[in-house]
Amino acid sequence: MKKIQIILLVVAAIAVGVIIAMTGDYTTYANFPQAAEKPGNNVNVVGYLVKDKEIVYNPEVDANFFSFTMTDKEGNEQKVIYHGAKPQDFERSEQLVVKGTIKDDVFAASEISMKCPSK
Repeated sequence: MKKIQIILLVVAAIAVGVIIAMTGDYTTYANFPQAAEKPGNNVNVVGYLVKDKEIVYNPEVDANFFSFTMTDKEGNEQKVIYHGAKPQDFERSEQLVVKGTIKDDVFAASEISMKCPSK
């Protein structure tokens, strides 16, 4: 084989390895019961804030603790804990997407995305 063919073969193998590595951390969408079946796996749950349940955020005590209750699109209710600051206008959000895992009967969110009402 010529040197150029060997180099192209090595570059192709590296490209395939990078693509496989990037798809290995693939987060799926699920509801809360499906997330409970996959402990330790990150999942995205789409749902809505339960506005009549307590929202806990006290930055004077712990600025990195925020908890609330949400329902997924199937109506399953779950307490969510997020170790970060409460997003601005959180109560006004139309829809929520939380990424995380189920731990000790609560959903431990690593990210929170909000869909706010259009103006």
